[in-house]
Amino acid sequence: MQEMCDRLARIYSDSLEDTVKNLLQSLGKPKRSYLTVVEEKLLSLIEKEYGKIMISTDKQPKTNSRRWKAICLSAYFLLSLVSTFIFVTVPPIVTVSYAVELNPEVRLKDLLEQGKALYEAGRLVEAQDILQKVLEKYKALGNKLRQALTLSNLALVYQQQGMFAQANTTINQSLQLLGNHNSQQYLHVLAQTLKIQGSIKLEQGQSQQALQIWQQAEAIYTKISDRTGITHTRINQAQALQVLGFYRRALNILTAVNEDLQSQPDSLIKAIELRSLGDALQLTGDLAQSRQVLQDSLKIAQKLQSSPEISATFLSLGNTARIAQDDQNAITFYQQAIAQATSPLTKVQAQINLLTILLNTQQWATAKPLLTQITSELNNLPLSQIAVYARINFTQSLIKSADLKDQHLIKETAKILVTAVKLAQDLGDKRAESYAIGTLGKLYEYEKQWINAQKLTQQALTLAQSVNAPDIAYNWYWQLGRLLKQQGDIQGAISAYDAAVNELQSLRNDLVAVNRDVQFSFRESVEPVYRESVALLLSLPKNQLNQQILDKARQRIEALQLADLDNFFREACLNVTKVILDEIVDQDNPTAAVIYPIILPEKLQIIIKLPQQPLRHYAINKSQIELEKILGELRQYITEPDRLAEVQSLSQQIYSWLIQPIESDLQRSKINTLIFVLDGALRNVPMAALYDGKQYLVEKYAVALNLGLQLQNPKSLAKERLQVLAGGLINPPSQFAQFSPLPEIQSEFDLIAKAGANTTKLLDRDFTSKALERQISSVGFNVVHLATHGQFSSRSEDTFILATDGPINVTDFDLLLRRRDETTSQALELLVLSACQTATGDNRATLGLAGVAVRAGAKSTMASLWNVGDRSTAILVGEFYRQLISAKVTKAEALRRAQLTLLQKYPNYSRPGYWAAYVLVGNWL
Repeated sequence: MQEMCDRLARIYSDSLEDTVKNLLQSLGKPKRSYLTVVEEKLLSLIEKEYGKIMISTDKQPKTNSRRWKAICLSAYFLLSLVSTFIFVTVPPIVTVSYAVELNPEVRLKDLLEQGKALYEAGRLVEAQDILQKVLEKYKALGNKLRQALTLSNLALVYQQQGMFAQANTTINQSLQLLGNHNSQQYLHVLAQTLKIQGSIKLEQGQSQQALQIWQQAEAIYTKISDRTGITHTRINQAQALQVLGFYRRALNILTAVNEDLQSQPDSLIKAIELRSLGDALQLTGDLAQSRQVLQDSLKIAQKLQSSPEISATFLSLGNTARIAQDDQNAITFYQQAIAQATSPLTKVQAQINLLTILLNTQQWATAKPLLTQITSELNNLPLSQIAVYARINFTQSLIKSADLKDQHLIKETAKILVTAVKLAQDLGDKRAESYAIGTLGKLYEYEKQWINAQKLTQQALTLAQSVNAPDIAYNWYWQLGRLLKQQGDIQGAISAYDAAVNELQSLRNDLVAVNRDVQFSFRESVEPVYRESVALLLSLPKNQLNQQILDKARQRIEALQLADLDNFFREACLNVTKVILDEIVDQDNPTAAVIYPIILPEKLQIIIKLPQQPLRHYAINKSQIELEKILGELRQYITEPDRLAEVQSLSQQIYSWLIQPIESDLQRSKINTLIFVLDGALRNVPMAALYDGKQYLVEKYAVALNLGLQLQNPKSLAKERLQVLAGGLINPPSQFAQFSPLPEIQSEFDLIAKAGANTTKLLDRDFTSKALERQISSVGFNVVHLATHGQFSSRSEDTFILATDGPINVTDFDLLLRRRDETTSQALELLVLSACQTATGDNRATLGLAGVAVRAGAKSTMASLWNVGDRSTAILVGEFYRQLISAKVTKAEALRRAQLTLLQKYPNYSRPGYWAAYVLVGNWL
C-alpha cells in the first residue's frame, strides 16, 4: 500500500494510462475503481495528519469574518465552488517592499531579490525561509530599518499562507522597530508596512481598521510625495469601503483616482495602476468604466511593448466582458491574453477562464484541445498557491461540464485534485487544502459514490472551520446536505442545510462585497442553497409539517429575496427595523391574508396566513419548467390586444393554483385584501389579473405585493395630508429618441391636484436630477410621483428613470433620497412611478422595481410592470389619488378602485393590458 501511495504521489509526471494500469495491477484488484484508489491515498494522507474526524452539522462558534484572498484568486471563486471563472482579480495592493534603495550588503540584497522572486511566483514556503535567514542576518548587524523591512515582507508571506496570527505578530514587530523616525527611508518603509497591515486586517474581517490604516498610509505617502503609493492606498480604501457597504464613497474614490491617472504621463507604472483600477471598478459593478480604464491601460502597455502587461490586461478585459455576459468578446480577450503571455501563470489563468466559458456555452470542439494544453501548463507550474488554485479552478470547470461522462477525463480530474491536495499540504495552506478535498468530494458526488463523497466533504468542512472560513464552509455544508439526502438521512440533511444557510447569513455583507458576478455566481452558488433547503423542509410527511417547519420555510424564502436584493445592489440594503406581517394581519388589518407561493423544481408550494389562524400549506404538482412556461406566455400575451382569450385562459390556470384551493377559507374569514409574497417568475405577472372564469381577482380583492414577512413601520396614509412632489418628462431628451413623448402627463398632474393633494410640480426642463434633489431636500413631501420613462432590470446598472439631463440610475436615485432623510423627518410614504416598465425578456427584472422601492426608503411603491397607454395612465392615477384622499381607503383599495374604473367604465381600456400593469409594493394600508 505504501508503494502504491508513493507512486500515486508521483503520478503527475508519468503517463496517465500506464500509471493507472500499473497501479491497479499492483493492488491485485483490477476491478476496483480509480476513484477508490484515489480515495485511499487521500484519506491515508488526511488521517496521518489529522486523525479520525468526527463531524456534526452543528454550527461551530465563529466570528463574522470577511475573507478576501489576496493574490491571484477570484473573488467569485472564494465564494463559489459550483463553477469558477474570474480567478484573477485586484487584491488590496500590498506589493513587497524590496524596491526601497537602502544600499544593503550585496549578498543580503541578492537574497532579498531572490525572496521577492519566489514570493511573486507563489513559492511562499521558500520565500519564507529566505526572509527568515535575511532577518537573522540583519538582527546580527543591528540594522533596525532593514529588520523592519524584512519583517513586513515576511508578514505578507504569512498572510498569503493564511497564517494570520504569525502575520499580525510579525507586522507589529516591524512597526515597533520603525518607531517615530521621520527620515524619508523610514517613512517609505512605514507606509508600505501599513499597506500590508491593512490588507491583513481586511482579510480578517476588520474592515474599518483596514480603512483607517490605509488612510494613515496615504497621509505618509502624501508627505513624501509618492504618487504611486497614494494611488495604491486609495484603491485599497475603496475596497474597504465597499466591504463596509459604502458603495458610493468607494466609487467616488475610484473616479478621483482615474482622473488623477489620466493626467500622468504614460509609463509602465501607469499601465499597471490603471489595470488595478479597472479590476477594482469591475468589483464595484461599474463594468462600463472598468472596460474603459482597462482599454486605457492596454493602449499604454501596447505603446511600451510590454508583453507581460498586455497579456495581464487582456485577461482583465476578458473577466469584465464575461461578467457583462459578453461571451464572444470575453473569448477573444482570453485568446489574446494567451497569445501574448510570457508568464506561465497568466497563460494558464487565461486558458482556464477561456475553457470555462467554452464549456458553459457548449463549444466542445474548441474546448477539447485546450484541455490537453492546460494539463501541460499545470505540470510546469512551480509549487505555489497559484498552482493549487489553478488546478482546483480547472477541475471545477470539468466537473460542471456535461462532457465529464468521459471516464478518462474523470480519472484525470481525480489525479489533478489529489496533486492539488498534496501541494496545499506542502504549502501549509488549509484553505486551499479544504477547497481541493471538498472538490474531490464533489467529484465523488458526481460519480454517485455517496459515502466516499461524504467522508471527503466532512474533512473539507473541518479544515474550513479550523481557519474560520464561512465562505468555504457553507459550500461543504450544502454539499453534505445533498449527500445525506441521497442516503435517506432527511433530518441530517435538513441540519446541514440549516448550517449552510446560517453561514450565508453570517456572510451577508461579504457575499455582497466579494461575489460580483450577479447573474452567474448568485444564481448557481447561493440561490440553490435556499431553494433546496425549502424543498427539503416541505417534502416532510404531512404529520411532520408543523408550524415551526412552515415558518422556517417562508423565512428562508424571505432570506433568499433579501439576498437577491443585496446582490442586485452589491451591498446589504435592508437593515431597518420592521414589523412582522403576521402581527399586522392578526391585529391591525384582520381582513387581509398573506399568500406565499414558492417555486421549486418539482412542485409549486404555497403557504397561507389567515388572520388569527395557524399557517396552512398545500402543493400543486407543476414543475418549475411548466410553471415558468405558462407565466412567460401570460406575460407576453397580456399586452397584445388580440390575445384576451389566451390571457384569460392562462390566468385562470394560475388562479386555480393560487386562489381556488383556499377560496372558501378566504370568504369565511371575510378577507378583502390579498398580500402576495411572490417568488421568481411569478413576480412578473400581475396577480390582479388572475381570472376565475367570470371575474378577475381585482373585482373581488384588493391586491398588494410584499418583499418578505416584514414591513417597515406600517401605518395608513389615509389619515395624512398628501404633500406630493410631482416630476415629469413629456418630451424625452433628443439623445433618448427611443422613448416616445408622454403628452398626458400635464393632465395626470392636474388630476392629482384636483383630487385634493398639495402638489409641487417639476415638468420637462425643470425636471432635472439636481432640481429633484433640491426639492426633495427642502420640503417635507410624503409622496413622490414621477411620470417619466424608466426601466427596471435584474442589473442595477440598467435600472433607471429618465430626467431632462439624462437617466438617473437606481443607485443615484437612492443617494438622492438618502440626502432627503438628512434634512427632513417626514417619511416617504409613497413613491409612484407611472410610466416605467420592466426590461423585456428579463425574468428577474422586478428585482429592479423592488429595489427602487427598498432603496428609496419608501414605505410603499406603485409602479407599472410594462409601459401602458398615456391617457389610461392619467385616468387611473387621478382616480387612485381621488380614492386615497376622499374615500380615506387603504392604498391597496384605492388602487383596486382605480383599476376597476378602467375595467368597468372605459371600454377602450377594459383589457388587463391597461389596468393590470400597476402593482403596489410594500405597505398596503
